[in-house]
Amino acid sequence: QVQLVESGGGLVQAGGSLRLSCAASGNIFSINAMSWYHQAPGKPRELVAQITSGGARNYAESVKGRFTISRDNAKNTVYLQMNNLKPEDTAVYYCKVTLRTGVYSVSDYWGQGTQVTVSS
Repeated sequence: QVQLVESGGGLVQAGGSLRLSCAASGNIFSINAMSWYHQAPGKPRELVAQITSGGARNYAESVKGRFTISRDNAKNTVYLQMNNLKPEDTAVYYCKVTLRTGVYSVSDYWGQGTQVTVSS
């Protein structure tokens, strides 16, 4: 059994910063990619940023230069540093972790979501 616990969301003024964390625990053999998605009301869930096991990163165009994804493999944790936040960044943020619970078992796991609200 695997659990993801997110933290770090909240209310911030435009131009401010927040740092999200997502820690994975449980029966983990190895972790592949770690990602952050967001979902605004009435909109589909969208990829914000991803980091591979090798450290390669990719970002949505809307957050390039403002958000930074990182991971601590010793802690099975992924972070999202969000700077210069804009009202349009308001959404529920979810982490997704692709991991193995065994040599032949690969699955995606999702966090519970954390609300980020940016006021103008």
